[in-house]
Amino acid sequence: MRWWDLDAVLALEHDLFPEDAWSRGMFWSELADAGHPAASRTYVVAEDGGGRIVGYAGLAAVAGTGDVQTIAAARDHWGTGLGARLLTALLRAATAAECHEVLLEVRVDNGRAQRLYERFGFAPIGFRKGYYQPGNVDALVMRLADPAQNTVEEIHG
Repeated sequence: MRWWDLDAVLALEHDLFPEDAWSRGMFWSELADAGHPAASRTYVVAEDGGGRIVGYAGLAAVAGTGDVQTIAAARDHWGTGLGARLLTALLRAATAAECHEVLLEVRVDNGRAQRLYERFGFAPIGFRKGYYQPGNVDALVMRLADPAQNTVEEIHG
C-alpha cells in the first residue's frame, strides 16, 4: 500500500466499516512506519485485473509479536479466497519479522471473519468489551502461535 492507494482504500473502508472506519490520518500514520529497513508495519493491497483495489491488509510486528491491524475484501470478492490470500501475506510478513505469535481483534458479530481466522489456526483468547466504537461492539481477541507453520498453502495444500 502506498499513499496514492488511500482514496480507493478509504472508499472500501467506509463501505465495509461504516460505523468505525479508519480515517485518512490513521492510514497515513501506519504507512509512515512501512516500507523502510526498520519498518514495524507491513501494508498490502490487492487489485483486480482492471487495477481496481479490491482488498487491503496491514500488520504491526514489534518485539516478536505480530498484530493484524486491518484486513478487508470488497463485497464482490467475498468467497473468492481473497481474504485468505491477504491473511497469508500478513503471516509471511510476520514470519519475515521473526514473530513467534500473531494477535488480532475481530468483531464478535463477524462470524465470517472468525471462520477465516480459525481455518488458519487462530484461537480465541479473550474479549475486549466495547472495543469497536462508536457502536460499542465487543471484540474477540484471537492468537496464532508460530505463524510460519500456518499459511494457506500448508492448510489447503
